[in-house]
Amino acid sequence: MEKSDHAGEAQRIALAAQIGDAFFSEILFDAMSDIVFFVKDKGGKYVVVNQTLVRRCGLREKSALLGRTASEVFPSRFAANYAAQDALVLSGSKEIRDQLELHLYPNRSPGWCLTQKIPLRDRHQQIVGMTGISRDLASPDKHHPVYEKIAAAVEHLHRHHAQQIKMSELVTLTGLSLAQIERNFHKIFSLTPRQMMVKIRLDAASTMLSQPELSITEIALACGYQDHSAFSRVFKATVGMTPRAYRDVLFSA
Repeated sequence: MEKSDHAGEAQRIALAAQIGDAFFSEILFDAMSDIVFFVKDKGGKYVVVNQTLVRRCGLREKSALLGRTASEVFPSRFAANYAAQDALVLSGSKEIRDQLELHLYPNRSPGWCLTQKIPLRDRHQQIVGMTGISRDLASPDKHHPVYEKIAAAVEHLHRHHAQQIKMSELVTLTGLSLAQIERNFHKIFSLTPRQMMVKIRLDAASTMLSQPELSITEIALACGYQDHSAFSRVFKATVGMTPRAYRDVLFSA
């Protein structure tokens, strides 16, 4: 480690020792209506939450969340997926990075976000809890120099989402290299091309699931999946429940 690195680390440790509230960031995240923020203890119980999470749980006060687990707060269909993620993070097996998720809010309106979850460690590197954020997908940056080219690629994905699309098609369409497409997709839409394809397909699937006359298999094929199981696997990984369970929520009283 270079001398400047040692100095920076010493300053960080010194400042950390002076801060009276380890969760000072809670106040900042309270002001961000497009970001859910939380800290959980080793048992998966909420220790710190922001106002956005409180509102999206249909609650009024933070106290209604503190000391409770996801299983005690969310419907079982959602809670199982959240709890599984937490278990992976708290065990040190995996960090959740840029996980594209479709959330269903209390009024049953869907919303896309990118989720991050990481473990919190003590000075001995033992996991003592976890923290995470879920950030709503922002509007695309239409002022980006290659926005029109990337937007054309997105339009191509929309038009052909029922088909298997190769990246080479986007290379030909945009005149950009594969690396340029990947980089600019992320800069403009905060998503990779693959995540955008998943989003487009599941947006279409969510709409079709509200039409009871369509079978799950029909919806899967119409959204570019080879069969019912492949569709259900991607849907559950992204939404936290199966397509059938999602349909049940849409039509529940």
